[in-house]
Amino acid sequence: MSPLDITLVGLALAALGGVIFEEVTHVNKAKVTLFFGTFAWILLFTFSDTPAETLRISNGLAESIAEIAGLWLFLVAAMTFVAYLNKKGMIENIIYLVLPRQISERTLLFFTGLFCFIFSSLADNITATLVSAALILSLDISLKKRLRFITLAVFAVNSGGVALITGDVTTLMIFLADKVEILTLLTLAAPAFAGVCMLALLLSRGMTGTVNLHHKMSPVRRVDVVISLLFLLTILATIVCNVLFSIPPVLMFLFGLSIMFLVSRFMSDDTDLDPILEYVRAIEFETLLFFLGILLLVGMLQEIRALSSLVAIYDLMPPLAANYLMGIFSAFIDNVPLTAALLKSGIQMSAGEWMGLTYAVGVGGSLLIIGSAAGIVAMSKIPGLTFANYLRYFAFLLIAYTLGYSGVFLLGQFVN
Repeated sequence: MSPLDITLVGLALAALGGVIFEEVTHVNKAKVTLFFGTFAWILLFTFSDTPAETLRISNGLAESIAEIAGLWLFLVAAMTFVAYLNKKGMIENIIYLVLPRQISERTLLFFTGLFCFIFSSLADNITATLVSAALILSLDISLKKRLRFITLAVFAVNSGGVALITGDVTTLMIFLADKVEILTLLTLAAPAFAGVCMLALLLSRGMTGTVNLHHKMSPVRRVDVVISLLFLLTILATIVCNVLFSIPPVLMFLFGLSIMFLVSRFMSDDTDLDPILEYVRAIEFETLLFFLGILLLVGMLQEIRALSSLVAIYDLMPPLAANYLMGIFSAFIDNVPLTAALLKSGIQMSAGEWMGLTYAVGVGGSLLIIGSAAGIVAMSKIPGLTFANYLRYFAFLLIAYTLGYSGVFLLGQFVN
């Protein structure tokens, strides 16, 4: 490797260190990755030797930007829908409509897992975790039991996201890379939910009390109901149109977003007091900037052909074992750069094996509280939730992860 290549790899490692030790440095990972990602490409252009090399670098950057743009636009559309529904209280209303005012702790634990699993497949992991954390904090239970609830919530949130492209960024990335089909992804819901049920069963031991719930219903307007239905219809239309006509999901979601704007306007809701476009500003742009920085870094590593060492594990063992270990590895390193690097590295696997990787990198981060965005958000919202407290349930989490992965492996045999 040239001195420039060594420097660029060092920048990527520094960015990774910034992500891992964010809680220590107190510097947002979006700022770190965006700085190193853009700086690395600037160095590539600056030290280019020939016009031909500069053209190659320019084409590589254009390809990375195109991939990032598609991912960004999809996430902006999906997150705007969720930001609107969350602000209007529609999500909490659904919870309180389903739950009785008094429920057993064990039943509530299983319901929490079910809610987190379903909601996170429709919304982003951060929003799903925030809503779940608010629900758990409202419960009159001991700290020990609250930690069990949030542990299940983190695992269920990550598990629910693997089956739909709206639920997890890594699932979306693998789909956009044409490694799996959208209907194939839907089949991941069964083994993923089996893992959630297993964890709920393990965590429910000793839970014999009852919980009184305080229902706080928000007023429901006609426009909110219409936009809720529009969101579900957009997801369904995205799946159907992609299968029948190969329409890219980003196009369908932008179309749904445009209808959302028009519906709000013509139902006299888009006023100066509550403009619908304000909900675009309410989404988590720090998350989007983090993805931008990470994908720029991975694109740079691909440009200098530095990703070949990452796939060495696939030369040493079959994809079944390698994917399983990658899931565990994603508990130590953010799954977005890990997935992006694997996709750029040129690994050749069957559709069933790509399903296994989708599940592994989506759920494996749940094994440690620092291994996923859901875990980090939960730790910031739940008093008493620490790395050590969460680690006490590592064996339960590993059993649930292994069960889910085994189910995905069996599914993969039919897909292959």
